[in-house]
Amino acid sequence: MIIFNNQKFIQAAFDSEGELESVVVQNTEYLFGPNSIYLPKSLISTHDGFGTIPDGFAIDLAARRWFIVEAELSKHSVWGHIAPQIAKQLVAATNPVTKQMLINLIVAQVHENEELMEKFTEQGIHALDVRSVLGEIFDTKPIIGMPIDSVTKDLEEWANTLKVVVRLWIVRKLVEFGNPESLMYELPEEFKPTLDTDEDEQAESSKKSWYNVTVSDLIEMNLLKTGDKLSMSYKPRNGEKKSYVGIVHDDGGIEVLGKVFSAPSYAALYAMQDAGSKTRTTANGWTLWKKDSGELLSELRAKYLAKNQL
Repeated sequence: MIIFNNQKFIQAAFDSEGELESVVVQNTEYLFGPNSIYLPKSLISTHDGFGTIPDGFAIDLAARRWFIVEAELSKHSVWGHIAPQIAKQLVAATNPVTKQMLINLIVAQVHENEELMEKFTEQGIHALDVRSVLGEIFDTKPIIGMPIDSVTKDLEEWANTLKVVVRLWIVRKLVEFGNPESLMYELPEEFKPTLDTDEDEQAESSKKSWYNVTVSDLIEMNLLKTGDKLSMSYKPRNGEKKSYVGIVHDDGGIEVLGKVFSAPSYAALYAMQDAGSKTRTTANGWTLWKKDSGELLSELRAKYLAKNQL
């Protein structure tokens, strides 16, 4: 239950799979990352012409990976519905015709949408290189990205049998008690999946994965100190570049412009919006904030994980 003022919100079932799909489409960056691009439903076909329509495709430019997106409700049978559907989508996704179609769709959108091109620019990808970079991304194996309302044991065990990585994110629906028209949705923090079958993540199952590392962890390992100053710069589209200082608090919070944020990404997003960004709703603070030494928080996180393996 979530209490907001005198309102009580309790968990409720999604009315339909379409409702969950709508939440995913409207909030893709919170699942696949702030540098992601989302393509809605498109008909794709296997080599022999059998068609299938995934709920969408997501391309994470920062990590150079792509997802077949299938929003699901846990009440659907793993063996009678989810597994055969994903199997057909995986086969169709390996079809070169499918990959070329997706590349063409993205390129067409980039030419029409300056905000989309900005995502490539932020990753150091020149306009002339967009098509070749996309080709490299689609040459990798797709990840099955599945937002779902809960994870069953059968679903988890099935996901671990696949030869591709599967990532499951739990999305929850909450309704106000006594007022079912008042809704809110809960998405995971910092793009963290509930289940990730990546072998590297599984190998660290007894230790922390990068999803779970916090600024407090970096402080405990003396990779950061209370009072350390972090810096980041940001230039919004058609705006001037501005620089910001973040002060590390002893509880792992980061203070920016007099406000303290619990996570680097929230602190970075606040700075971006202060700089004049009207469109950014997410940010990856781990790849934006850096120490005076020039080390990014993501690099400090990698050091933490390396030491934590010893």
